[in-house]
Amino acid sequence: MAGKARSGGGKVRLPKKNKFGFYEIRMESIGGLGANVAGKILAEAVVFGMGLNASAFSSYGSEKKGTPVKAFVRIASPRTKIRINSPIEEPHVLAIFHESMVKTLPVTAGLPPDGTVILNTKKSPDEARDYMKIASGTVGTIDATDIAIETKSRVNMVMLGAIVRASGFINLDAVKESVREAFEAKYPAAMPGNLKALERGFNEVQFKTFKDDGKYEPVPFERTLPQLGYENAPIGGTIYTVGNTALKDMSASRTGFIPVFIKDKCVRCGECDIYCPDYCFVWEKGIDPKTGKEGMILLGIDYQYCKGCLRCTKACRFGALVPGKESDYNIDEIIVKHKFAR
Repeated sequence: MAGKARSGGGKVRLPKKNKFGFYEIRMESIGGLGANVAGKILAEAVVFGMGLNASAFSSYGSEKKGTPVKAFVRIASPRTKIRINSPIEEPHVLAIFHESMVKTLPVTAGLPPDGTVILNTKKSPDEARDYMKIASGTVGTIDATDIAIETKSRVNMVMLGAIVRASGFINLDAVKESVREAFEAKYPAAMPGNLKALERGFNEVQFKTFKDDGKYEPVPFERTLPQLGYENAPIGGTIYTVGNTALKDMSASRTGFIPVFIKDKCVRCGECDIYCPDYCFVWEKGIDPKTGKEGMILLGIDYQYCKGCLRCTKACRFGALVPGKESDYNIDEIIVKHKFAR
């Protein structure tokens, strides 16, 4: 993407470049948090607002909410043409939109020794470094989920502001103008919240730089290859393994909210179990404390399988299941595991 700056493009020097002359940004997210849109807005801002060259594209599997998404932005000087469209392996800035992705996917792979990683979390930069096992570089943290809720915006606007701050050269006003062009005509009521979220992301992100002290090893980037190929595929192409999610951790699919179980209000009607698509509720045979009769007792929720759809909270008529911000709870303390997973 190349274009003429709207106004005052001037000469902008990229603080870092790879061997091809590019400054690269990678966003690790899940569908529904807006990483793809954030990448497009960022590219348009540096092209039309700053007179640089840029390209933005995304990589994802099934196009639906809750599945992993990668968004990439390459930035170059006006004289440098961008003819590479492969995924960014060693980003100068890495933005992780969902904290739980660190546990289930190699999202920090390829981060260079002097790179910057931004994590959506309540943790401090020191805690985030240990959580992500970052060998060296700069770690930025911001509670993008809470800010998005408070400003009635989206996580992508907050993270976009933090990315602009981390870059050190992207013009915030140029990004604001791109946000206006993207949303003002269609969603005028959302504009104040979007701009406020962008500004708070820029102002409230906290950074700390760490030297390579040998505490953690760098994680090289490796392209994901299919497990089955022409050399090891079953005869006839039949995959005979029964599909299941017994070992899958769905926590990375949640977008900041979880169902919270209030045991005292539960009448054990079972409607939540009917509506739940992922077998999250843990039941056990026992004595009902309210009736004294034997029956199935709801013990709680196995959050490993919960993707945060919150259907159960709408189905429960007794207030025993209510929506709650995931960041307000320690999942390890309130989770109830299924017998087969204990």
